[in-house]
Amino acid sequence: MLNDEVRKIMTKDPIVATPDQTVGDVSRIMLEQQLQQLPVVSDGKLLGMVTAYDLWKSMLNGSNNDSLRVRDVMNTKVVKITPLDKVGTAAELFADRRFKTLPVVNLNNELKGVVTAFDVIKHVFKGEYPSPILYEEVFRD
Repeated sequence: MLNDEVRKIMTKDPIVATPDQTVGDVSRIMLEQQLQQLPVVSDGKLLGMVTAYDLWKSMLNGSNNDSLRVRDVMNTKVVKITPLDKVGTAAELFADRRFKTLPVVNLNNELKGVVTAFDVIKHVFKGEYPSPILYEEVFRD
């Protein structure tokens, strides 16, 4: 399970932000979609990540969220993995760095998907317990 490739569990075609979007627009998208982080992409290339924490900081600084752009608040120092990296590598990064979402990129830094800590937990759990053990719930992949 932990030796499986990340591409097996990653979310392909994730919701993304662009550097020119307003912080207000991205905040609404993240709230509606119940997301904590979004990759920031331009021309298919990963530029950074914007997090709920980044948005909170911009609000506390008194910024106008309708004029402030994602490029002004996003993180550009992003840890990323490739589709061929192992699920165990993602698990180690989540445990060590306290990330919740890792962008998955190819060698040209093109975004191919995202993998979350929950994706890793669900993958390992399903490997051990293919049938629900507490209650019946349908997980759709």
